[in-house]
Amino acid sequence: MVAGATGLVGREVLAALSADRRWHAIHVVGRRAPEQAQRHAKIHFHRVDFTRLPVLPAVDDVFIALGTTISVAGNQEAFRAVDHDAVLALARQARAAGATRLAVVSAMGADTHSRIFYNRVKGETEDDLRQLGYPTLVIVRPSLLVGDRAALRQPNRIGERFGQLAMGLFAPLIPADYRAIAASSVAGAMVRAIATGTPGTQVLLSGTMQR
Repeated sequence: MVAGATGLVGREVLAALSADRRWHAIHVVGRRAPEQAQRHAKIHFHRVDFTRLPVLPAVDDVFIALGTTISVAGNQEAFRAVDHDAVLALARQARAAGATRLAVVSAMGADTHSRIFYNRVKGETEDDLRQLGYPTLVIVRPSLLVGDRAALRQPNRIGERFGQLAMGLFAPLIPADYRAIAASSVAGAMVRAIATGTPGTQVLLSGTMQR
């Protein structure tokens, strides 16, 4: 199951799974269908409202790449509803239905004790996901993401454009975990980690994912 398949990382996760024979059926949940759903027979789209999830198909593996920004959401409460509540609700329902492996996109700096609201919510989400009992839990914490937002009809983010510029000028001087990272690299790391199925919780930072 893939949530957030119309976003930067989720689109790449869906592309990787579609091309991988280890997964014979992919259930995409979201408010709108991704373009790939029309081109791949093994993709099944389920239109959902994350505040009132219906009963969803049982799956083995779950990939959650849901996320927004406070500016897009409008306020902190609306941001939390997506980046915490919706993520947790989907992961909880999938686990109850038998899913055993979960990969989630978090953020660099996720920390329940952070003074920064964004990072604090991400940290709380990670902690709550750990309590769901997934035998394999993969948490990825990318730095600035690089990808084609225009193709997704999303506005470019100033921070991401700066990250790309900095990578070109100062890459050798920037620690690996802080370098901008391609969305495809994040997606690839998630898919590989779930395919391996290492028991326990793995937290992957940008440096590891780029290697």
